[in-house]
Amino acid sequence: MNIPEHSRFAIYAIGIFFSYFLYGIVQEKLTRGRYGDEVQPDGAVGERFTFTLALVFVQCLCNYLFAKGMLTVKPQKEDTTHYVQYAACSLTYLLAMVSTNMALRWVPYPTAVVGKSAKPIPVMILGVLIGRKSYSWTRYACVLTIVLGVILFMYKESKVSNLPKETTGLGELLLFLSLAMDGLTGAIQERMRAASAPSGQQMMLSMNYWSTIMLGAAMLITGEGKEFVQFALRHSEVWVHLSLIALCGALGQLFIFLMVAGFGPLACSVVTTTRKFFTVLCSVLLFGNVLIARQWFGAVLVFAALFTDMMYGKKPNTPSKKAGGDAKLKEEQKKLIS
Repeated sequence: MNIPEHSRFAIYAIGIFFSYFLYGIVQEKLTRGRYGDEVQPDGAVGERFTFTLALVFVQCLCNYLFAKGMLTVKPQKEDTTHYVQYAACSLTYLLAMVSTNMALRWVPYPTAVVGKSAKPIPVMILGVLIGRKSYSWTRYACVLTIVLGVILFMYKESKVSNLPKETTGLGELLLFLSLAMDGLTGAIQERMRAASAPSGQQMMLSMNYWSTIMLGAAMLITGEGKEFVQFALRHSEVWVHLSLIALCGALGQLFIFLMVAGFGPLACSVVTTTRKFFTVLCSVLLFGNVLIARQWFGAVLVFAALFTDMMYGKKPNTPSKKAGGDAKLKEEQKKLIS
């Protein structure tokens, strides 16, 4: 059954939104909650979950098994993508996540949100420089408008926590590194799509395979793996939260790789960036929080840019030689250009 392109895009986007909405709720419960009733040295009751590498390792392992199961049930053509590309893509992906988490030690959360909202920009720039991708000026304008709208909507004035002056530049540097890694990840994915066109499931399988190996080695070197196991044995309810996170993460990542394989990393980065916007908007509608004028203006910008991109963003930069050519001819032209 062939699903129309617009319908597939909507299904993938909704899948990403829903999966990561639930993922965020459970993740906050895991990382901000406390386990047990032991009194800690700081006077708080219960232990905190602080094993970031272990958390990502569990997710990557479950994602790998999930993709392996899907490809076993429904085999696909052989993936001819070179393993070096997958290893490099996995490394940049992991570095982006680690850099963002580390940056939160030195910058307030709104600063991190503003920085990561610019993710489509390095994806687009490095996609052009490394991935040999081209975009219309309309798409450039739409992506910039979406980023501006998300920033205006999500950034809230708040008191900045007391941070040492000597560390104020380190957080911004880590955010810049994270954005650069996001851009490299998107560029490598574009090269893979152009060279061998792996499916979403194949990309999910191979990238999580390499990510699991890298994280496993890091856990052994740092000793976090042993500490994580001891913590999980003391608090068995951690496994319930990890299972829910792994399930939501696997489904969400499946939709992400389907989006990348079908529509490219730029479209995926736009969807994942606006996901934050829709999550906050749902919170506003459900709990009756009041929006200030700046946030309403940001919402209008995002919706207007999304509508414009849907209508005009996919038009080619140059007119075709034969107006009204059939779809098959256009597909052959795309293959020749790639």
